[in-house]
Amino acid sequence: MDSRIKAAISGIISDLMNRVMNKVLEQDPFIPEQHRAAKPIYAALVPDEIFKGSHFERRFVTPFGSVWEKLAVVVAKERHGDCQQGLNIEGTIRRERLRRIQETLNNLEHPGNDGERIAPHWERELKYILEGGGEAIPATVTCDLFVNSEVTKKKYSFELKGPLPNSDQTKVSKEKMFKLLCMEPKQVDAAFYALPYNPYGAKQDYAWSFPLRWFDMANDSSVLIGNEFWELIGGKGTYEAFISTINSLGEEYRERIYREYLEIEPPEHSTVQVLR
Repeated sequence: MDSRIKAAISGIISDLMNRVMNKVLEQDPFIPEQHRAAKPIYAALVPDEIFKGSHFERRFVTPFGSVWEKLAVVVAKERHGDCQQGLNIEGTIRRERLRRIQETLNNLEHPGNDGERIAPHWERELKYILEGGGEAIPATVTCDLFVNSEVTKKKYSFELKGPLPNSDQTKVSKEKMFKLLCMEPKQVDAAFYALPYNPYGAKQDYAWSFPLRWFDMANDSSVLIGNEFWELIGGKGTYEAFISTINSLGEEYRERIYREYLEIEPPEHSTVQVLR
C-alpha cells in the first residue's frame, strides 16, 4: 500500500510540475525585451531576474490551487476505494436544529454582553444542536471531499483547507459540518475540518488565529491536522510517504528550475528538505 500511495502522490505532483515547466519554458516564457518594452521604468530600476521569478510564480500558483484536494482524492481512493470531490449531499434538517446552528455560529463570531467571545467546543455545540426538533426542511451540502469507505464501511466528509485558512472559510466549513451531521436520514458517520499540513509543527502549537475563532484546533475531535488527516484517508505511514515524496520531487524540480528556467547553477542549499 505504501508504494502505491507514494506512486499516486508522485504522479499528481509530477504531472502538475511538468505542466508548469512546459508553460514557462515553451508556451509562455519570460521574454526580457517584452518586459522592458511594457515596463521600462521597472526594468530600469530592478533586475530582470526578479520579474522572471514573478512570471514563474503566477504560472505556478493557478494549477497548484487545488493540489491538496487532488492529492487527498488519489490517496483516499487507494486506501478506501471511493472518494469524491465536490459531492452534493441531500437530506432534511429539523427547523430548530437549523436555528441552533446559526445561534452557535453567531455566539462564536460576536462577543457577548461582557465583551468576551465564547470559546469553541465541538462536542458541546453538536449535542445542543442535535437536541433541536421541529419541521423537516430539505437541505443540500456540498462536501470538499466525501469518502465512502470499503474498508471501514463508514462515510466521511471533509472540509479540506490550506494550512492557513481565513475566518470566513472556516465559518462556512463548520456550518456545513453541523448540517451534515444533523441530516435525516443519516448521511455521514463523521465530518471533519482538515488541514493537510501544520506549519507550526505539533497540533497543540497550531496558532493561526482565524480558525481558532471557530474550532478548538488542539482538542476538537472534528479537527484533523497533518498526519491525523493523511493517516485517516491513507492509513498508517501515509504522512511520512507524503512528506518524503514531496521533498524528493522538490530536489529534482528545484534543480531543473535553476538550470532550465533561471539559467543559473543551483546554490548549495537548493537540496534542503523543506517540508517536515
